[in-house]
Parts: sequence; structure tokens; C-alpha cells
Amino acid sequence: MDLTNTIIQLSKQYRDYTAANLSELVRCKSLSLQEEQVQHQLIRQMQKAGFDEVRMDRLGNVIGRIGNGSRILAYDAHMDTVDLGNPEDWDFDPLSGDIKDGFVLGRGSVDQKGGAAAFVTAGRILRELAFDRDLTLYFIGSVIEEDCDGLCWKYLVEEEGIRPDAVVVTEPTNLNIYRGQRGRMEMQVSFYGLSCHGSAPERGQNAIYMASRAALEIEKLNERLHEDSFLGKGSVTISEIISKSPSLCAVADYARIHLDRRLTWGETKESALAEVGELIKDMKASVDVLEYREKSFTGLTYGMEKYYPTWNIPEDHEAIQLSADVFRRLFDKNPVIDKWTFSTNGVTINGIYGIPVIGFGPGNEVLAHAPNEKTPVDHLEKASAFYAALAYAF
Repeated sequence: MDLTNTIIQLSKQYRDYTAANLSELVRCKSLSLQEEQVQHQLIRQMQKAGFDEVRMDRLGNVIGRIGNGSRILAYDAHMDTVDLGNPEDWDFDPLSGDIKDGFVLGRGSVDQKGGAAAFVTAGRILRELAFDRDLTLYFIGSVIEEDCDGLCWKYLVEEEGIRPDAVVVTEPTNLNIYRGQRGRMEMQVSFYGLSCHGSAPERGQNAIYMASRAALEIEKLNERLHEDSFLGKGSVTISEIISKSPSLCAVADYARIHLDRRLTWGETKESALAEVGELIKDMKASVDVLEYREKSFTGLTYGMEKYYPTWNIPEDHEAIQLSADVFRRLFDKNPVIDKWTFSTNGVTINGIYGIPVIGFGPGNEVLAHAPNEKTPVDHLEKASAFYAALAYAF
């Protein structure tokens, strides 16, 4: 039996099945912390596909398993989405899940339920082929990624004890192979002034003026941040400013700004904090990394620091080269090996735990979080073939 051709033929045979599964997932609105409906739909799809085991952990991640070997390969697809945005910007119902003109339409079809639909089909193919390698495959529909990248994998590693030898992150890559991304962190800078009556502002110290001076320096800081030849330049921007005062007839005694900091290779939490600390060293001010702590739909409260490390897998790494070889055998051409512009669960999987990450998913990332989101059915077919073939090659 020519295994590669068999996988290609089965992925074609199940093309409509994959699209229909994605359609069902899209119809389940699933904002972060509200994924319960889509998770139960994913469980049903995995069970119908014949997975050896399907369960939900206490955070709400769905974990499907095939095989029980000594090595572990995992596939990850986060099941939460951003909200719909302005309905007038959409040419179709964002929760329709309609299949039209070779696309599955709707919110989450790209970011990133398409990866989940494709790996369910891959699981079905592997079961049909009686997959018997010394490998445990986990197919994980993860939660809360849009709110807190990587929190789900912190739970999986630290609470579930799942530590794979490699993870395929199925975020959209336009069927390219991705091997890295910039990291990010959320910082809050607080300024402490002295209130007085607004009729005599010279008696006080206005925290808004302090924050404004710092804001102008942060604008300049953005221009001189480090640049990496692969991942690009680091960046920082202010996304919110808030102030407090005893009255609108008084000098503000407190202000704070929220910083969205994108970290390129070579930049760390410590270096980013030091840069901002230097700008405010002569002010009565402090800078802190924020914490995320929220209750999932299961009722479990869980959290982590809002520091999401940069990660970068070398192109000559075994996992990347193996993936490229699988791609060539399936599609008879060389893959594009690149990076994401946005953040993924890789920040925890590789950035914190050092587990190799292979990025490969259906859909074009330019449609992530955008109106008129849609994924080509051709991509779903090819992604399901890639995920199945990679399991045999791993």
C-alpha cells in the first residue's frame, strides 16, 4: 500500500465531511470563557470519528486521544473566537457556517476552528488505517486563547501532566509551515501625583502630565527597539490611559497607561521592564506586568502572568525538516517556511516549556479577527492529509 497516496485519497473522500464538521463548529458562538457549546460539539465529532478516548479537563479543554505509544505528538486548535464586530461589515451571517463557492464561511472558520475540523478528519483517517505506531496522539481543542495565549497549555502541562515531544499548532498559516512568532506582554505604568484645587494647580502635581510626558518618551522608544532578521522588530504602544481625581475641579492625583509590548528575538520581560523603568525613573511612578485570572465555563478559576515569551524554532530543527519532508511528499512542492505575525499558544508550549512547535493550519491569517472570515475547503482537505501523514512520519 502506498501510504501517502492512500492518505491523500482519504482526505479527498472526506472533504465534504471536514467542511460539514467545520460548519457545525462555526455555528457555535464561542467567545473566550464561553466555549461550552462548541466543546461539546467537538467531543461529538471526535467520538463519531472513532477516537480511542475523548474527555474534557477541568479548565474546559477537549482532549482526544489515538494510540498509546511511548512518544507523544499533539495537535492544538483553540476553540474560542473574538466577537463578531460590526454586523454591517459582514457580507453574510457570521455564525451561518454556510459552505459556498468552495469556502466555509463565518467567525472562527480561519481563527481557528478550521484546524480542529481538519484534525478530526485526520483522526478518522488514522483510525481507518489502523494506526499502530509507537505513538500517542493528542488532539486538543483548547480554550481561552483569545483572552490569554497559552493559558490552556499551562494547565495541560502542569495540571494534566501532558508534555508532548512536539505540538502542531493549527492556527492559520495559509498551508505554510511556521516556526516562530514575536512574543508579547502587557504592562501597566502607574503615576502618583498630588491633588489640589483646580483653581491653583501649581500647589499640586498632576499625574496626567506625568503620564503624558512618559507617553511621548514611549513613542520614541518604539522607534529604537531591537530588530531580528527573521521575526522582525519589537514594538510598544499605549492602548489605554486612565486618570483619577477627587473632582473635576481638582488636579488628578493618579493616572495609568496600558502598554502592549511585542517582543522580538532577544527581548525579554526583564529587558522590556528595564526600558520603561528608565523612562520613568525621575517620576513617582511604577511599572508592572499584569496578571490574568478568570473563571472558565467549567467554574474553575485559573490564571498566569501576562508575559507571553517569544519563540523561534531553527529551520534546521528535526521537527521542521520532518514537516517539510511530509509536505513535499504530499503536495509535490517545497513548503514556504515562515512565521506568524500574531501570537499563538506557542508562547507557552515552546516559549515557556521548550516543546518543539510546528505551525501548520488552513486559512489565511489576514482574515483572522476580520469581517467576512472564510476558509477554503481545499485547505481543510490538505491540512487533514498533512496531520495524518505527519503522525506516520513522526
